[in-house]
Amino acid sequence: MTEKRLHSRIPLQIDIKILHPDIGEKVLSTKDFSEGGLFVIIDPADLPGIGETVMGQVQNAERDMPMVKMQIVRVEDNGWGLRYVDDVSAGD
Repeated sequence: MTEKRLHSRIPLQIDIKILHPDIGEKVLSTKDFSEGGLFVIIDPADLPGIGETVMGQVQNAERDMPMVKMQIVRVEDNGWGLRYVDDVSAGD
């Protein structure tokens, strides 16, 4: 299989709050992240699918972190691959 990633993954488990109209607000754990996105651990059944946009915010940081718009680009048995989206205003 050809590697399509533009950025290297870094293993990191942090809590991230995810918001979407269909699922409300959930605090999930990450598996890894990169400069282009992250992977969150979640049972993907009955959740938004590929192409859907969610808002995310890192939790338990020393200061309030910004909300970041992300798009679901991969769905696996144990979670989602999310890509950062530049236009945060579209999540309002």
